[in-house]
Amino acid sequence: MPSFASYDATPLAYHLLGDGTPLVCLPGGPMQDSAYLGDLGGLSERLRLVLLDHRGTGQSGTPTDLTSYRCDRLVDDVESLRQQLGLDRLNLLGHSAGASLALLYAARHPGRVDRLVLVTPSTYAVGLAATAEARRDAVRLRAAEPWFGPASAAFEQINAGQATDSDWSAITPFTYGRWDAAAQAHHAAGELARNNEAAAAFGAEGAFQPEATRAALATLGAPVLLIAGEVDANSPPSVVAELAGVFPDATLVTLPGGGHYPWLDDPTWFSETSAAFLG
Repeated sequence: MPSFASYDATPLAYHLLGDGTPLVCLPGGPMQDSAYLGDLGGLSERLRLVLLDHRGTGQSGTPTDLTSYRCDRLVDDVESLRQQLGLDRLNLLGHSAGASLALLYAARHPGRVDRLVLVTPSTYAVGLAATAEARRDAVRLRAAEPWFGPASAAFEQINAGQATDSDWSAITPFTYGRWDAAAQAHHAAGELARNNEAAAAFGAEGAFQPEATRAALATLGAPVLLIAGEVDANSPPSVVAELAGVFPDATLVTLPGGGHYPWLDDPTWFSETSAAFLG
């Protein structure tokens, strides 16, 4: 597995899948290793995926300065990876919290981004937040599911500010298009792969400067593809649509019945849609 020394000498690992045009992929979590991305629904059959393990996750090393887990400081890891790959410009994909990192990278290095794909993105980097009602719209779509009653009750407890750990666990099905055995296994593996200490630092004070980031992205020359999932209560389509409005050249698509991991819900749709955009 290839690795390199980042700007502060922390060793970072990345995984290569497929051949063709490189696509640098930034996992979410936040601060989860790249394994949960798999091959992004077969996208590796069309492109060369470069899957980064964030510092402190997966096969990457742990930094001596734990404040370097902050999202804005991770931008330098992405730039170090670009230099390692010898690429003048990147095709860049960010999922969930990884999209926040992709946004900060594009704001700081707009000339280094060729095309940008944001998959069920977090929107905190630009000061947008999903309302409880927007999340409730996605929740209501699952009313026929056998697990809906307890999950819906837990959702309302969270919105009332009375959540317990079991409530947070109970709403997990709302992030998957299908809460089947494969989704449950995917979730369980992902929980084990998250660096919780790093996750706590990811969005620490100073990580995001929304007004400055929005101003920078408003002049971004790169085309942007935003992928939402119709039933994703984590990143509801309405807030993803708001994010699309930040860019001068954005395409928004929504997967019917899709959750927070759309490549699991419809691999063919996801890979074809992404590959068509990336050319």
